Amino acid sequence: MSKLNRRHFLVTGLAAGAASAIPAVVPAAAHADPETASPGLRTDPFTLGVACGDPDHEGFVLWTRLAQQPLAEDGLGGMPQRPFPVRWQIYADERARRVVRSGVTVAAPEWGHSVHVEVQGLSSDRDYWYRFRVGPYVSPLGRARTAPHPLSYGGALAMAFVSCAQYEHGHFTAYRRLAEEHPDLVLHLGDYQYEYTRDTYTIPGGNVRHHEGPETETLANYRQRHAQYKADPDLQAAHAAAPWLVVWDDHELDNNWAGEVPEKPEVPQPNFRERRAAAFRAYYENMPLRRTSIPRGIDMQLYRRIRWGRMATFHMLDTRQYRDDQSCGDGYKDCPAAVDPARSITGAEQEEWLLRGFHQSRAQWDVLGQQVFFGQRDNNPGPAKITSQDAWDGYAASRRRITQGWIDAGVRNPVVLTGDVHAHWAGDLKLDYDDPTGPSVGSELVTTSISTGGDGGDSDPAQHPFLQINPHLKFYNNQRGYVLTTIERDQLTADFKVVPRVQTPDAEVHTRATFVVEDRVPGVQQTYLRPLDPARRLQQITVEDTVRLETERP
Repeated sequence: MSKLNRRHFLVTGLAAGAASAIPAVVPAAAHADPETASPGLRTDPFTLGVACGDPDHEGFVLWTRLAQQPLAEDGLGGMPQRPFPVRWQIYADERARRVVRSGVTVAAPEWGHSVHVEVQGLSSDRDYWYRFRVGPYVSPLGRARTAPHPLSYGGALAMAFVSCAQYEHGHFTAYRRLAEEHPDLVLHLGDYQYEYTRDTYTIPGGNVRHHEGPETETLANYRQRHAQYKADPDLQAAHAAAPWLVVWDDHELDNNWAGEVPEKPEVPQPNFRERRAAAFRAYYENMPLRRTSIPRGIDMQLYRRIRWGRMATFHMLDTRQYRDDQSCGDGYKDCPAAVDPARSITGAEQEEWLLRGFHQSRAQWDVLGQQVFFGQRDNNPGPAKITSQDAWDGYAASRRRITQGWIDAGVRNPVVLTGDVHAHWAGDLKLDYDDPTGPSVGSELVTTSISTGGDGGDSDPAQHPFLQINPHLKFYNNQRGYVLTTIERDQLTADFKVVPRVQTPDAEVHTRATFVVEDRVPGVQQTYLRPLDPARRLQQITVEDTVRLETERP
């Protein structure tokens, strides 16, 4: 097994001025042409698909990981313990006839035979296609896209965001339907994979698929679990459809972890730092991230900014690695410590980086891609506030500083994108939630899960008690799916997409509701709501149901 300390890297320019790759140091012989070399591979190593990520106006990151046997218990994917040269090619057309960039990089065993190629020198605001080759084996074709030039708005941006894909709870149909939408960009806001061993986190009636291996604690465990998820054809289709921006939440490491504190600090876990380092390393190995995110022991730089021309700036946040531990436990509590100004969910350095970005931004839309519910959600109609301590409600002063920051910076259109809670929500953001008549100062869109929680069910959003207690909340739905947005200069349109079932495969998708955020008009406006189907049994959602659905984990 590879050691967890950072290895020495060789940054190699493989196509003059066009791209760079980041393999570990390998012998010169490993740079032989992969089309003529005899790799000694008996089966196709591209079982985990391909991916693209972190685009700018000149390029993007290309990713793949070689694995002949994805579910191998040692996490090595059935690959020989030696480096393999991998040829990559970028095409101007989806029939792969006109090569515009190519090169050779190395898939090294120290990094799970993963490949990260940072491509530059391409034209802005256009589609490209790419694939890899090792010996006689050729990967699937993926679609990439460059951002508009920094001085250009470009056309309308089709952006989708997703969260929470528990493999055992259902099929990844929503990923397949998302791929069929042909978005320009996909944001994954966390819980890409889950750490539990088989049947630890179950749904009523039993799980429909099963995790391989024990609860993830070692590098081999995390590599195996990532490979099991990556081998899913629906997830592969979504990765191949568009570039992704990824950030983690808790299950990529351990449920409800905070900084260096595990979920259950009362239970001795002397190896938690090693577990964190293993999870971070495996996350990097399996995601299309730039070299700035190479983990260094227990640290990994994941918060970053991606600019989509003048149209949008995406501030991708990390609300796990630097947060203070949850106060009063993880659940819904009336907790005085939640308003302590010394507490932070981002850490001081990331908070300063975000506020500085607000002041520097000239984008039409400033979008925060982050993990946990941002707006206040009080589940008590009385004077006491009963809120989730794992969300921004548990860090109210931190939330207020950031909200005040975008107000002071004159951010034109602040929009917060959220995952985690396994349901669709939409709401207005306030500086002072105790004054419901006060002005809205931003908008929050929350995506449901891809599969976590199983099928879920439809309901009348107007009857949800959270919406009655919190008038700034405007929409709720407990089916699975994703949010598809269209970002234009004059408005952002959000379609809340749902699939009626995931416990059986291949369900169709429909739009449950549509909300619009108009330029310079903070807050969400509903423009479409699909009528409830009287033939279907509808859920009658209570406060207790919502709390249970969000917190009923091992």
